[in-house]
Amino acid sequence: MKNIVILISGRGSNMQAIVNARIPGARIAAVVSNRPDAAGLAWAAERGIETAVLDHKRFDSRDAFDTALIETIDRYQPDLVVLAGFMRILTAGFTGHYAGRLINIHPSLLPAFPGLHTHRRAIDEGCLIAGCTVHLVTAELDHGPILAQGVVRVLPGDSEDALAARVLTLEHVLYPRVVSWFAAGRVAVGADGSADLSAVDAAERLLVAD
Repeated sequence: MKNIVILISGRGSNMQAIVNARIPGARIAAVVSNRPDAAGLAWAAERGIETAVLDHKRFDSRDAFDTALIETIDRYQPDLVVLAGFMRILTAGFTGHYAGRLINIHPSLLPAFPGLHTHRRAIDEGCLIAGCTVHLVTAELDHGPILAQGVVRVLPGDSEDALAARVLTLEHVLYPRVVSWFAAGRVAVGADGSADLSAVDAAERLLVAD
């Protein structure tokens, strides 16, 4: 059984999707947030999942917060740490500590549109497709090895909110799928941080919306 720790900052809809998937071989050991008012904490607690809060505003520096966050997470002996709407830029010390077992989902088809406002940028650039990417987290923001991607069409007249909603629906399918690969031991991470997905069929790594 693999211990999964999920980090959230808000309602944690991707966290909810992973929990609801009831992934074989995966135990959601804890849900941790940097915000005491994160709605996802109550949702997790109602389902018997242990929760923890580390308010980043109470720390003098990003390094101090990340050090305390590592101490909190490590109490649960995680095999995988999942960022699910965790709105903090993590230090190199943190990403290095969890190298190969820290993943994130980003709402664009990386390497296109790292950072914020991804849906608006995709529309403004005239993209015909958009989507989401699950990747290993490294010290460089949104640049870790890509594990899987989901694709949706950008429709004529799409608004930022409409596109975001369709991408989020895809995230809720793709993210549990990738977590299941880790739980089943189908992802091997090399010493250099590269991901070996030879046990995962290429078609599984690409999710295309109807």
